[in-house]
Amino acid sequence: MKWFKRIALLLLVFIGIVFYVNHKKLTMISGYAAKYMVSSVLIANHVPDSVKAIDLDAPLIKLADVNYNHSKKEATANVYGLQNRKAIFRTGLGGALVPDDFKSSKTYIRPNRNQHFDSIAYPYGHLPPKDSTFKEIDYDQLSMAMAQVFSDPEIQKTRTALVLYKGHLIAERYADGFNANTPILGWSMTKSLLATCFGILEHQGKIEVNWPAPITEWKDDTRKNITLNHLLRMQSGLAWEEDYTKISDVTQMLFLDNDMTIAQKNKEAIAKPGEIWNYSSGTTNLLSGILRQQFRNYQDYLDFPYAEFLDKIGAHSFLIETDLAGNFVGSSYGWASTRDWARVGQLYLDNGVWNGEELFDKNWITYITRPTANSNGTYGGQFWLNSKGDYPDVPKDLYSMNGYQGQHVYIIPSKNLVIVRTGLAERPDYDANAFLSMVAAAVVE
Repeated sequence: MKWFKRIALLLLVFIGIVFYVNHKKLTMISGYAAKYMVSSVLIANHVPDSVKAIDLDAPLIKLADVNYNHSKKEATANVYGLQNRKAIFRTGLGGALVPDDFKSSKTYIRPNRNQHFDSIAYPYGHLPPKDSTFKEIDYDQLSMAMAQVFSDPEIQKTRTALVLYKGHLIAERYADGFNANTPILGWSMTKSLLATCFGILEHQGKIEVNWPAPITEWKDDTRKNITLNHLLRMQSGLAWEEDYTKISDVTQMLFLDNDMTIAQKNKEAIAKPGEIWNYSSGTTNLLSGILRQQFRNYQDYLDFPYAEFLDKIGAHSFLIETDLAGNFVGSSYGWASTRDWARVGQLYLDNGVWNGEELFDKNWITYITRPTANSNGTYGGQFWLNSKGDYPDVPKDLYSMNGYQGQHVYIIPSKNLVIVRTGLAERPDYDANAFLSMVAAAVVE
């Protein structure tokens, strides 16, 4: 009996140690599952069982037991009954994880949307795309490219793909359960949207990218030398760990923090501004907080990305989710249909001009496509670059909006192409070089 008690005590101690070591990880796993579920159901209109079976069937995440409550419009999740998390939905603001003591009766300010519908063909308006043909397009080659990106569906896991040429829709395909109106979570493609807001403000004469970052907490130390340019280029020199496979700065920010603008702001400097390049979702959310400072009131901040950018180009399906503190989660949480993601690419291909109105200066594109020092030519200003041939068989002037699990908007100016691909797999499972090179080869001018 004495030995039994000792063994039982040792077992309890062991369980306690395991829980202590892993409780934060379990909290983030259940948080991911709950947040993804509520947003997928209420933004993208996905069926909860499908979200469970497909989207959440990923390493560690599939350990979560997640449930969606239709009447309350909320999702809950836990791992083996531990670390229960809840996510709610706020109209116009999207989903958010909430603490246990959260009061659900709270009301929210939401963005004002001017969702006008232009009576011209897509992508510049909302009428059906023109049935256009171009003598310089090899349509057989284009069809092979679209077949390629949807091949090996259990490996590449492509969901949607679309090609615009000279502002005309020339190819489009959707996996079962998706269509031209289905909102897609862009993950880190949202960083490029947030950066575009700064490009618009600069064009309006309200900011300059070389201004010091307006962070009061930095005024008495070396961080005071960090500029908006350093932040846009991920060159702040601040410590940050961007690792989604473990407890890291980024996973704690996304799944534990109510205010996601703070995490990067509180980090120490590990290098001088400009000395190193370090990809950081925390930096983009810090920029979201800085964006908020540019407006007299919260309503103006909420309205700005839509009023001055997304709704102006007719991309009305867009929703950029906010954290509980009301900040746009510019690092990760932008949703839109594949066609509307393509509109953003077309705006860049057209040098910031939309139906005759200049939203940002063409020099902004020069800025965001200039390679950032120490990024090995792969990064500009919240956009990714092919300047060093990361995609070896694709034109080097390609630049792109990239997101987790292979969300992409590619712009190839030399070919007059905008290409969108979304899915649940990244390179090398998704063969981006093959798809892009085949599409580019279809333009034979």
